[in-house]
Amino acid sequence: MPATMKGPALFLAQFAGDAAPFNSFDGICGWASGLGYKGVQIPTFDARLFDLDKAAGSQSYCDEVAGVAASHGLAITELSTHLQGQLVAVHPAYDEAFDAFAPAALRGKPQARQAWAVDQLMKAAQASRRLGLSGSVSFTGALAWPFLYPWPQRAPGLIETAFDELGRRWRPILDAYEEAGVDLCYEIHPGEDVFDGATFEMFLERVGNHPRCAINYDPSHFLLQQLDYLAFIDIYAERIRAFHVKDAEFNPSGRQGVYSGFQPWLNRAGRFRSLGDGQVDFKAIFSRLAAIGYDRWAVLEWECCLKHPEDGAREGAAFIADQIIRVTDKAFDDFAGAGSDDAQLRRMLGLT
Repeated sequence: MPATMKGPALFLAQFAGDAAPFNSFDGICGWASGLGYKGVQIPTFDARLFDLDKAAGSQSYCDEVAGVAASHGLAITELSTHLQGQLVAVHPAYDEAFDAFAPAALRGKPQARQAWAVDQLMKAAQASRRLGLSGSVSFTGALAWPFLYPWPQRAPGLIETAFDELGRRWRPILDAYEEAGVDLCYEIHPGEDVFDGATFEMFLERVGNHPRCAINYDPSHFLLQQLDYLAFIDIYAERIRAFHVKDAEFNPSGRQGVYSGFQPWLNRAGRFRSLGDGQVDFKAIFSRLAAIGYDRWAVLEWECCLKHPEDGAREGAAFIADQIIRVTDKAFDDFAGAGSDDAQLRRMLGLT
């Protein structure tokens, strides 16, 4: 059944900072509310805004956080564990780069870092339950990503082994989310082993088609891969349970294409843009999502190499509000059949 989604909401990760109002949950909620947002997605990896360890064990703390949001007319949409999820599975080639996502005491200790990340995911399940949330958003991490476009060819069974291990690591986490009654919505994203529909299916098979294994739909990553992001909605409708509204553009040239030639963001053929400044067809996306019955939140995840973030946030609230479709309970001409009964239908068909 068609449904009206909630929104606009804002992912706070890109806006948190050391200066007011961005350095506290109360301050940033007041700012977001003033722009017209109705919900906020909380990054659990930013202690300026949220204490995940405390939230996992304290209902009073979760009530306090929810109360702060509500005082500004906001709901909490989801908790984000993107950075911790990334650390559930890291190929050694990326150990040094991803160490920055872990506490300083764990850097250079990949096994301890991974154990910490799993514990963080478990705590996010409990915190989400205490907050009364239906979903949480994360990354899968990556073991096979260095072998994406291989030369020489990959060893037989390499990818299968990587996904077997990825599934083994995530299955108990998903079980914890099932127990908490919360969906774990993976952002399908280059840099993760799960970066498109085919890899999501491989992962889903390894976790036994787990009922809590879901998708955080973000069309920007699909446009940059040149994947059909509208057909994706139709194929994976039942698994789409979170939505990042994020824009991008792809302008290939004689010098670069999808891989963008190691260029900085400003010079890449494919780059993220502030909402409405890119090439993503959001009218079609919001229509498809409404048609499949998506009734959760539309959350702005803002990134842009040109526009100031505060301008992007301000424009994004109005943009999402304009895109949300308030669905109707009947088509405009459904009145033609109003009050029909079996006898009337038989007369119309010339059967009586």
